[in-house]
Amino acid sequence: MTATPEAIKITNLAAQAAADKQGEQLVAIDVTSVNPLNDVYLWVSAKNERLVSAIADEIEYKLQEVGVEARRREGKTTSRWIMLDFGDLAVHVMHEEERMYYTHERLFGSCPTIQLDITE
Repeated sequence: MTATPEAIKITNLAAQAAADKQGEQLVAIDVTSVNPLNDVYLWVSAKNERLVSAIADEIEYKLQEVGVEARRREGKTTSRWIMLDFGDLAVHVMHEEERMYYTHERLFGSCPTIQLDITE
């Protein structure tokens, strides 16, 4: 089983929103083979807490515009690592220090990456 076209579509919308707000090191992974709750995980890095918060807000705003609401949101208080759960897509917006420390992507090394369609 692979990520649905709808999941890939909202992943690209979220990735573009993140890139528009200076999100860095964007990585999307198809986790359907190991996670029954989500199709895709998207990781985004930011240089400081304000950017982490701004990126997460922009992703929520852009997905709301197309009718996709966040089911859960964690980490907004400290803005070092914000997790947004949109159902098919889970987004992890992380301060670059947290991302380097936790290196979550390595846990999903057997899962295929998703090519992101981001314009500059």
